[in-house]
Amino acid sequence: MSSLYENLPIYKKALDLAVYIETVVVGFSRYHKYTVGTDLRNLSRRIVILVAKANLKSVRKATLEEALGSIEELKILIRICKEIKVFRSLKSYEFAARLTIDVARQCEGWYRSQNPTTLL
Repeated sequence: MSSLYENLPIYKKALDLAVYIETVVVGFSRYHKYTVGTDLRNLSRRIVILVAKANLKSVRKATLEEALGSIEELKILIRICKEIKVFRSLKSYEFAARLTIDVARQCEGWYRSQNPTTLL
């Protein structure tokens, strides 16, 4: 039996991001795998969980705000990883960044639809 959130486009994109992060971290050096790699993995999984939780109307606004904060943290961490040359290729960085931006846009859109007068 599938859950109600599994059909949400944002959930699918967030899950794609978490899976990609898991696969790319495997290629990190030993040092980075257990430092920034752990942070990347934890944040990406946290975002998937928050998106699923946001499907409950009673906690949606606060959960989406938390998800947006986590997405920003992930964006910054991915950028730091690029700067310290953790990714094996520029394409890996670009793909991770693109997925993160896609999730951010969808989350922002969902948040705005719940709070039409609120600006981010």
